Amino acid sequence: MGFLQSVYNVIDLLFGQIFKIPEPYALIILSFIITLLITISYKYLTDQQVMKAYKERIKMLQKKMKENKDDLSKLSSMQKEAMEANFQYLGHSMKPTLITFIPIILVFGWLRQHYTNIGNPDILFGLGWLGSYIIFSLAFSLLMRKLLKVS
Repeated sequence: MGFLQSVYNVIDLLFGQIFKIPEPYALIILSFIITLLITISYKYLTDQQVMKAYKERIKMLQKKMKENKDDLSKLSSMQKEAMEANFQYLGHSMKPTLITFIPIILVFGWLRQHYTNIGNPDILFGLGWLGSYIIFSLAFSLLMRKLLKVS
């Protein structure tokens, strides 16, 4: 047994019982758990006040760019400033992304293995597990970011 299969076995011990629940509910629960863990990591691994300040700055610059769309010199200056603020915002969000990336890749490998073993059934509206997961996680992410006030 290889290292990867050992990791999948540990994940299966932690979450495998969820698959006793019928689809799509098992995938909904897994999507919720994974999205919750990612959202919590973003909340506590980033400085939320700094992230909020960048978001507000970007929003304000976008509003000013709309107001000054006819003045190309002002528009160009504001676009440069908005790009810089976006870059800084993304830079601050990289830490949680890097920390959660490997565990998420491992969980996705485990999910792929599970669904491949059961014949890749359609889960939701003819979508397989990955498409269904993306829909569920987007919905949960929007909800959790609002509830947990994550910028």
